[in-house]
Amino acid sequence: MEIKIGMRQTNREIVLESEQTRDDLTTAVTKALADGGALTLDDEKGRRVIVPVEALAYVEVGEEKARRVGFGVS
Repeated sequence: MEIKIGMRQTNREIVLESEQTRDDLTTAVTKALADGGALTLDDEKGRRVIVPVEALAYVEVGEEKARRVGFGVS
């Protein structure tokens, strides 16, 4: 699932792909905001992104999509 993190005072976004569920991501963002610390997320390649919550402008979580398996017939 794609996650976009908007940062305050910058035009760039942090974009990453994660294997976490929407609920797990929502819980992580909510907990980080409540604690006032940092938002920590892992992407599907094993990289870790740590963002201080005071720098967050928004977090956009994409749709959960099931991976399709099989062959397409045209």
